[in-house]
Amino acid sequence: MVEYTILIVDDEKLIRWSLTERLQKEGFLTKEAQDGASALAMFEKSNIDLVLLDLKLPDTDGISILKKIQSQDTNVPAIIITAYSTIDTAVEAMKVGAYDYISKPFNMEELIIGVKRALEATSLKREMHDIVTEQKSKFGLQNLVGVSQPMLDIFELIKKIAKSDATTVLLRGESGTGKDLIARAIHYESARSDKPFMTITCTALQDTLLESELFGHEKGSFTDAKIQKKGLFELASGGTIFMDEIGDMSPPLQAKVLRVLEEKAFKRIGGTVDIKIDVRIIAATNRDLEKAVEEKKFRDDLYYRLNVVPMYIPPLRERRKDIPLLIDHFIGYYNREFRKSVKGVSDVAMEKLKNYVWPGNIRELRNAIERAMLLGTGEIISADDLVLGTDIRKSDTEKGKHIFKLPQEGTVIDEVEKDLVVQALERSGYNQTRAAKLLGITRDKLRYRMEKFGLLTHQENETPVK
Repeated sequence: MVEYTILIVDDEKLIRWSLTERLQKEGFLTKEAQDGASALAMFEKSNIDLVLLDLKLPDTDGISILKKIQSQDTNVPAIIITAYSTIDTAVEAMKVGAYDYISKPFNMEELIIGVKRALEATSLKREMHDIVTEQKSKFGLQNLVGVSQPMLDIFELIKKIAKSDATTVLLRGESGTGKDLIARAIHYESARSDKPFMTITCTALQDTLLESELFGHEKGSFTDAKIQKKGLFELASGGTIFMDEIGDMSPPLQAKVLRVLEEKAFKRIGGTVDIKIDVRIIAATNRDLEKAVEEKKFRDDLYYRLNVVPMYIPPLRERRKDIPLLIDHFIGYYNREFRKSVKGVSDVAMEKLKNYVWPGNIRELRNAIERAMLLGTGEIISADDLVLGTDIRKSDTEKGKHIFKLPQEGTVIDEVEKDLVVQALERSGYNQTRAAKLLGITRDKLRYRMEKFGLLTHQENETPVK
């Protein structure tokens, strides 16, 4: 159980004593102060989680103390306690940042409930702050890799868009160029970063399901609508929605999205009431929208509405200067994932990577490094470790070669299979998902073979699974 420390600030000794007795019975730690000066001194030197603050103190007033506490830490809730209850003082206390306001004589049970609620709310607030901080660290601008001029221009544009009031952004570029990472960077660099970031791929769902996901539905609006459901536009209000592959959205849904962009409002499926929202929409596509407009496959009014702040993400072949940086980035990432210590790539391998055309862009580069690190055994990735382009479709059996050469005296096939399973587990750091991927089978099939060969108990008991 988390131990919370509560600072009781009151000039009446009896009140401090009664509050201390009850709060300690509830499992809280307590500290006491009889005036404003000692309260501030106590707050500065101790880790205080909540303040019970009398409005009238010998040397000052509770509002002044509350302001000073809030200036030091806005995450510490305060409950004002006073015998001089007026509407004006209550309003002033709440404006300054008090969590609650109660009058003397107070009901001890109600006060304890208020204390617990305040601590729960603050705990949730801190958790959310930690999550947002982690997401900013993971998806902020500092995590985008690039020193080429096209990427430096994009970084500057991201900063400008993030700080602006622009509610519509259109990301264009080939598949695999990192449009989703750009969208997240815009969100987490903006004032919306503590609000939701919701993402949806417009081709992943049928029209009816996509509409329900975006707009939500009312109970009974269709056969399976057993409860009311909020859509992404409603859930993301105040934040950002990333709509990937918007160029593939059907014309009827395009019209509804256009209304949201123009009116900042929508109706749930089956609903009659407009729901107002404040949301930034970042749309992405790898399609030629101008051609789609000409062919009447994409609404021209939606195109013009989306294209207010366009951003073109260059393919990897247009930013070859970034390839060594990206390689180092992915090697570092997979060293942590696979618990390896690969130091880099050979000169020949680097030339091979630099000269390749990368039709799959950064995603393909990432996959190539992942595969090389899974299958390679040395500290340096060699050119032979890299499988690029059409090489992926070539198996080791081409040119008459066999993956396994059968000895003249024959062999036991179960022993070969067991050996392959062990190799895959060792090479993947005993990560079952990656081991299964190496063998081209599902994780369930891998576990079946591990159990068959007596490897499951050994692996689970002696080797930590990441």
